[in-house]
Amino acid sequence: MGDNIVTVALSGADNTGKTKQLGILARRVGSAARLAGPLDAYDARWAAVKELGMGIWWFESGMVKEVADVLASSYLERSRCPGREVSLRLMDRGLPMLEASLAATVAVREHLTPEQAADRARVLLEPYAEDLKAAESRERGILLLHDQDPEVGTACALSHEKSVTPTYADYQRQLHLQIHRLVAEDRFADVIVVNGRPVAAVQDDLRHRLHPHSPSVPAGCLPGVSVVALGGMSESGKSTAGEYLRTRHGYARLKIGYLIDDAAHRAGVADPYAIAPVVRAELLLDGLDRYAAAHHFHTRLTLESLHEFEVTAELRRVLGSQLSVAYVQTDAGLRARRGTAGPRDVAVRDVVKASRGAEGIRTIADAVVDNNGSRLALERRLDRIALDSAWPAIAPATTPVNMLGLPVALETFLTALLERTTSRREPLIDLLAVTGSGARGKYQHGWSDLDLLVIAEPDRTTELHQAVTGIQNELGEVKLGLTVLSQAECLAGAVTSRLLHVLTLLGDGSLLPLWTRPGLTIPAPPHADDVAASLEAGVQSAVEIRRQLLKGTPDLRALYKVTALLAKVLLRFEDIEQSGDDNALSVFVQRASEAASDLPVKARTDRAAAQELAQLVLSHWLNTMPAATAAA
Repeated sequence: MGDNIVTVALSGADNTGKTKQLGILARRVGSAARLAGPLDAYDARWAAVKELGMGIWWFESGMVKEVADVLASSYLERSRCPGREVSLRLMDRGLPMLEASLAATVAVREHLTPEQAADRARVLLEPYAEDLKAAESRERGILLLHDQDPEVGTACALSHEKSVTPTYADYQRQLHLQIHRLVAEDRFADVIVVNGRPVAAVQDDLRHRLHPHSPSVPAGCLPGVSVVALGGMSESGKSTAGEYLRTRHGYARLKIGYLIDDAAHRAGVADPYAIAPVVRAELLLDGLDRYAAAHHFHTRLTLESLHEFEVTAELRRVLGSQLSVAYVQTDAGLRARRGTAGPRDVAVRDVVKASRGAEGIRTIADAVVDNNGSRLALERRLDRIALDSAWPAIAPATTPVNMLGLPVALETFLTALLERTTSRREPLIDLLAVTGSGARGKYQHGWSDLDLLVIAEPDRTTELHQAVTGIQNELGEVKLGLTVLSQAECLAGAVTSRLLHVLTLLGDGSLLPLWTRPGLTIPAPPHADDVAASLEAGVQSAVEIRRQLLKGTPDLRALYKVTALLAKVLLRFEDIEQSGDDNALSVFVQRASEAASDLPVKARTDRAAAQELAQLVLSHWLNTMPAATAAA
């Protein structure tokens, strides 16, 4: 065997997915890899064993010494066979598994303790010890474990079986104990705990371990990629949905048929639709993986279109949470009218899809998208699907009112508002948070507003209005800025850039609400999305600054605040975060170095200084615009 060949032996108890993982890896690596094949291909005696019955021979009729000899001879013969013209040789079960399986076998057959069984196995393998040690040194052994706890691992292995005999169950318990003993003895180069993870996640883990030792192994398998697979009957709107996800959320659109055909061609499969659906799903995974590796800048993909129920179910098992299945539901009459080739053509195509189980996909979909209404309603539902994977759901912690450092009158108002909206069997609201300067301990009497965000369902608006107006006199002359959103609007991202920023702060914990409904989760937009959305606030601020300046006598407070907002946006695109108005303007002026450093302080009380500061910030904003070209 050439020194440049890496031999990988993937070990593990039953049902850890060894064979599937090796098959996926071999298909992805292509001609540079070769599967060593099953052990029974390396000793002619296995034919007689199969004829008798594997279980009978293994646990009953076969002499223990004979079992040891057949196993050891098979392992050694496999190790001796070179992998010609390849750089990677893949083997199902490495040499340590010979010892583990033999020890588990004698433990069951001879009623031995795990320690006694291990000693007995070593004695049985003593005639082959030198050759076995040399063979094991040539392998890179990786172990797949169901769980760190052998009892949990045993239960998991048995749960995948349709029927279990007492002997087999005992064997699995013993096998797991022996495998964990080998882990403690450092007999494996790497240990991967499966723990119910999706197939692609385990494959990604496996490749991370192997890539440094074999460059032909890709560094990962769909790392950080999310997939929306679109299903539905003919003319239901799948293509429309895919195109919206592309233009609005940056998804790359992929055709399932193309991916399967391309992967099948690479694997030498003449007719991919004549093989089992499980294998077809693996071909689809291979196509996805190759596309993602070649287009690393695309982390969001759509698959169009799902027609096969069994392939879809297997793809869910393979991709896990990386996959979201969306079934577009549209009434038959509406679909018939949409067909460009007429209603009969739609009906014919429906028959084909139905024969493949397309309608059943609805029952396992993550989202059923109703496309019988307006385009806007469809797009909001698609927004929700896209953001469910892009914006993680979090359960925010809370803070008491007295931790905000607000004036007594405002504390009194907030305490009364919480009492009126939450101390009832069915609370009026889902969340209440102070935002702006009041949340940062920067509240300034006579200058700051009291800004609140409330999440509440639309049917609570009237009662919420009554709760607020009944106590608003507590605020005196303080202006109340109350923003109310529904949870549905948050989940669909139907919010302004300012409110998206608030959701981001709630999500990362830098802003704590005063109260949340028990069990409430809210979307947490990532910082990058927050920064990108703030461009909208910059546009609005630039317009408002000029509106104030054109008044001749601008509203000093309004001009100062909108100038500060535009400064914050400009600073954000320089990776500088400043939440307070005063700090943002001070940092901006220092960086601009075009005005006196005390200009922001003067601008609070001096209208001329406020106008100078506004012009300065506005000029920097306008300098980011491309030059207008003269008309021909």
